[in-house]
Amino acid sequence: MLRVAPRPEGRILLTAQWLVGHRDGRHCLLENGEIVFENGEVIFTGHRFAGEVAERHDYGAALIGPGFVDLDALSDLDTTILAYDNQPAWKKGRVWPRSYLDAGPYEMYTREELAFQKRHAFATLIRNGITTALPIASLFYRAWGETVQEFEDAAEAAASLGIRAYLGPGYRTGNQLVEADGAITTHYDEPRGLAELDAAIAYCERLEGSGGGLIRTMLAPDRIETCTPELLRRTAAAGRRLGVPVRLHCCQSKIEYDLVLKQHGMSPPEWLESLGFLTERTLLPHGTYVSGSRHIARPGRDLEIIRDAGSTIVHCPLVSGRHGGSIDHFGRYRELGLNVGLGTDTSPPDMILNMQVGMILCRVMAGSVTACRSEDYYDAATISGADALGRPDLGRLQPGSRADIMVFRLDRPHSGQVIDPIQTMLLTGHGRDVSDVVIDGRFVMQDGVIPGVSEPADNARAQSQFERVMALYPERTLGHPPASEIFSSSYPVTRRLEGT
Repeated sequence: MLRVAPRPEGRILLTAQWLVGHRDGRHCLLENGEIVFENGEVIFTGHRFAGEVAERHDYGAALIGPGFVDLDALSDLDTTILAYDNQPAWKKGRVWPRSYLDAGPYEMYTREELAFQKRHAFATLIRNGITTALPIASLFYRAWGETVQEFEDAAEAAASLGIRAYLGPGYRTGNQLVEADGAITTHYDEPRGLAELDAAIAYCERLEGSGGGLIRTMLAPDRIETCTPELLRRTAAAGRRLGVPVRLHCCQSKIEYDLVLKQHGMSPPEWLESLGFLTERTLLPHGTYVSGSRHIARPGRDLEIIRDAGSTIVHCPLVSGRHGGSIDHFGRYRELGLNVGLGTDTSPPDMILNMQVGMILCRVMAGSVTACRSEDYYDAATISGADALGRPDLGRLQPGSRADIMVFRLDRPHSGQVIDPIQTMLLTGHGRDVSDVVIDGRFVMQDGVIPGVSEPADNARAQSQFERVMALYPERTLGHPPASEIFSSSYPVTRRLEGT
């Protein structure tokens, strides 16, 4: 049985210079507002609460708001940062070479290392004000997919830290390969992938609602180009039966789009529609390479297909922008009627930074400063993410909602002059300006401290694990060059020799 810390007894009142309340279906700002919660549920937002309270916390120059909902939350040691200046990806270990597959892929991390990474990642998400997370991890260093054992450990870590998590091991029936001549192909092992799906379904049936309701489940087929039709059909049917979200990375690269088009004669959204895969509980990171965008010349109705199914595009602006991409554009997607939630998907898992980068990319892509406003991205990080999960009790603070709350400081030296708390957050803020986090009525971080977590020790352990995996990169890189050729240095490095 998963252990969760007890909630404080009695009514708890929080107040600050600003509070993000919720009225008539939208956020509102309450100056010097108060929020009261009890047994994990918000019972009051407004001014001058008349009842008795057991505790009162006044945060002063700060914004109290709903915790962020991260639909694609980093849950490992982020290998995408290794590709930042080391391209093309297929030559730098981001796609398995045929020789690695023939030699027999293996797990590059132990069970203990994977369990540590989940706990370390969940703590980092909390530090950034993320209260609901759907973990994502790379499968490049895995033998194939993720394991149930790993996600049983993840559930224990999430429950012990008190984060609200939707968990489920990633699985696939195929994997991209790079041949000796540089051609990108796909290797399939459908029986293995279908067996992993069955294990993931059993995991959902066993863990759903555990940890006092903090642990929910999802189905997570890895990427559309690594899935066979049977895997996707069975996944969609299981998702409907179980009532859980289904997340599938889709329309995130030109290689993926072209592979699906070549194999099935349809674009990724067209293919998903033909399989009956799309529902209102389907989450699709990243939605970048679609018909009608600057990336894809082929005409089509990709975005309209996703919209009409009620599915959600998970926008991950930071990781997309780092690799020269962006949805085209956030304002247009919203005008089309799409539900657009947010995911961090890279290091740092800073939702505020993602909103800032997203706003910049949107305005650049649109060529207009009026293409989006701060509240549009704040809505995406809160309301839209909660709606994607079918959770009207998350992503907003109003009577009846869960007490998932973060406190954002407005008095840091870099904050500058506060013009509006949300606009200030989107102009000068970052995730580590979050000082306190409450999840389901429990204080999981106070004044930057997470009980039982040593950030310096965890960072040192993470760095050691990361360096070991970097040393293994040649084994799964085309041509097996030394690590020094895979990872370039910004400038020449001179190291001091022993004895000098």
